[in-house]
Amino acid sequence: MSEQLQKMKQIGLGLVVGAIVLLIVIFATGWVVTSSSAQEKAEERAEQAVNNRLAQICLYQFKQSKNVDNHLKELEDMSSWDRPDYVQKHGWATMPDSDSPNEDVADVCSELIMQSKEKSKK
Repeated sequence: MSEQLQKMKQIGLGLVVGAIVLLIVIFATGWVVTSSSAQEKAEERAEQAVNNRLAQICLYQFKQSKNVDNHLKELEDMSSWDRPDYVQKHGWATMPDSDSPNEDVADVCSELIMQSKEKSKK
């Protein structure tokens, strides 16, 4: 009887360890979404959507600025890391009713400016 009890203990221990490993894998790979991670993801997506829309305003402000061709040439000569700072410096990422530029909008806007330049070449 003790031999049978020993086997049952090993099986039970194996099931517990297997369940723990399975839970670790499930949560680590993102197969299960907790309410807090879902909330966080929703907030990220909402912020991205707002920044994408505000970047359209930034692009419009860029296109309405003086010396657009000169600004575009300067942006082309810069690294992609420096372009958002240039956009902020010129105020294109400063939204109406705001006193300061939005860094996230400047990032998206600088990409849009370069994409619009590529489209105009085609």
